[in-house]
Amino acid sequence: MSQTTDHRSELAEFLRARRDAVTPEQVGLPRGASRRRTPGLRREEVAMLAGVSLTWYTWLEQGRRINASDDVLAAIGRALKLDDAGIEHLLAIAQPSAAPVEAPQEAPTALVRLIEALDPAPAYVLGPRWEFLAWNAAQARLYPRIVELDGVERNLLWVLFGDPATRELIVDWDIHARQALAEFRAGTSTLRGDPGFAELVDRLHGVSDDFARWWREHDVSGFETRIRRFHHPAAGELTFEYQQLAPLEWPSLRVNCQLPVPGDDSAERLAVRHYLV
Repeated sequence: MSQTTDHRSELAEFLRARRDAVTPEQVGLPRGASRRRTPGLRREEVAMLAGVSLTWYTWLEQGRRINASDDVLAAIGRALKLDDAGIEHLLAIAQPSAAPVEAPQEAPTALVRLIEALDPAPAYVLGPRWEFLAWNAAQARLYPRIVELDGVERNLLWVLFGDPATRELIVDWDIHARQALAEFRAGTSTLRGDPGFAELVDRLHGVSDDFARWWREHDVSGFETRIRRFHHPAAGELTFEYQQLAPLEWPSLRVNCQLPVPGDDSAERLAVRHYLV
């Protein structure tokens, strides 16, 4: 059974998940002496904080066919303590699925030259579904299996959740995988009707319990620069600063790079010792 849903059902699931994730204390409300039936906010509390009627909000959370303006949805997002990325995601899923995304099937040559120039820092180009369109030699040294990936599996999210070896490669895999999933959800808000997106999500539900569990939580996040460490079988422990670039000419693509940290020799060790793998 497909894990994808129409936009009203997805909106309802998102609202319920985010409501459960917010405590009364986070929004300045008393928890109360009586035992609460919900782990987070009650519907009436969200409605009050957003300035809408309880009936209207209940219908929205039930996936009924009602219209909601961007201003009202943004007010609900603020009541649910969503950040800018979360509110943008909320507005996107409240709309019917957009037309299929048009994007280059291969990385533009300018972006290929860019990631090649970044060597010995690992770098790659992602399409709108996070599919790998190109990568440089350093990325292949860091994760040699990238050259073997094909079809739906040639995808960053598949590598994180569908390849057990990645759990050994990335230090604190669970932290980075959850953050990546939240970024993926935010970055693919408009792809709900896309067949490639649906296939990827369905396949990941079938191979990863962690993905299935975290996907239900509906976490969303904008990209965050962060330090990532790797246990490389030949080069040892590697440390990089994970960064993302958004090319203006190709807005549906992203360039992800893992930059050397000042004073650290991880990139050099990866370049010298990769032949030992």
